[in-house]
Amino acid sequence: MANGNIAAASPEEVLRSPAFGWAARDTSGVLSPFTFSRRKNGENDVTIKILYCGICHSDLHSVKNEWQNSVYPIVPGHEIVGVVTEVGGKVDRFKVGDHAGVGCMVNSCRSCHECAGHHENHCPGMILTYNSTDADGTVTYGGYSDSVVVEEHFAVRFPAGMPLDRGAPLLCAGITVYSPMKRFGFDVPGKHIGVVGLGGLGHVAVKFGKAFGAKVTVISTSPSKKQEAVERLGADAFLVSKDPDEMKAAWGTMDGIINTVSAAHEVTPLLSLLKTFGQMAMVGAPEKPLEIYAFPLLLGGKSIVGSIIGGMKETQEMIDFAAEHNVTADIELISMDYVNKAMERVAKADVRYRFVIDIGNTLSAT
Repeated sequence: MANGNIAAASPEEVLRSPAFGWAARDTSGVLSPFTFSRRKNGENDVTIKILYCGICHSDLHSVKNEWQNSVYPIVPGHEIVGVVTEVGGKVDRFKVGDHAGVGCMVNSCRSCHECAGHHENHCPGMILTYNSTDADGTVTYGGYSDSVVVEEHFAVRFPAGMPLDRGAPLLCAGITVYSPMKRFGFDVPGKHIGVVGLGGLGHVAVKFGKAFGAKVTVISTSPSKKQEAVERLGADAFLVSKDPDEMKAAWGTMDGIINTVSAAHEVTPLLSLLKTFGQMAMVGAPEKPLEIYAFPLLLGGKSIVGSIIGGMKETQEMIDFAAEHNVTADIELISMDYVNKAMERVAKADVRYRFVIDIGNTLSAT
């Protein structure tokens, strides 16, 4: 009250809407209910009621501040799918009721060379979906929440028939493998592609490889994964990287390799599997430096390249391709109150292959 009258709301309050989710508040990484606010829908924005959100290993790193850049409280989640509930006056790609998703970024400078080339993921001013500072100076909050407001350019249309729960992980895991497979020519029918690691990224890489018409060999340290890789996921072959005889038999047979492993591992032996001028694309991020010898690169003109997610145009292309070819993630659907247990299991790689939170049915503010 002010002078007997109700005090006027501040401009910031007028431009914010209440939101609810789960946040980590310290390096324990334990998530619990959290009330916060989103900006109100602007003329170029879409508001999405979140129905599902995948759990990425990045979420675990972030809530525990393992990359030393977390700002608490932190609401994780960048594999977001839901239904559009509001659109701004200048929005023309979405209407209320459409299914839409949000991946790893929610903004960029929109004026640099990278943005002009549809590579917003490489923009120096890229703004992440959570644990980042938005253009208005506020901290971004992710998809472990009831809603998200995002500029139309950074929302992804979900085609009719694409399962929302199994499609959600494609917004991170899917584009992470799709982008380098396209860029480095691994998408040509008949090419022989190796996929190192059979986890959240690897199993999707196998599915995209087969959809491209490639021959796909899964490369793993775990012989026990052979049946899963070949019989259920459809890989053409399985190679145990710890078996010298199997490795030698596969020397020089692969056009390209997608390396999805984030744990410390030997990279040099994998180079021997590549044909002349073959490329190994690194999409996993081991915490410790890789030990690489020069001669395996020099002999055969081989190369190691890196890739991280993809731009918005390519992400939409990926979702459309996945819908057309029935590529989805294998998931374990969980309730919001199971999220801390799920994080423990992610740390142990005890999931086949991606947890997805059923936000729409299990997130409650009461």
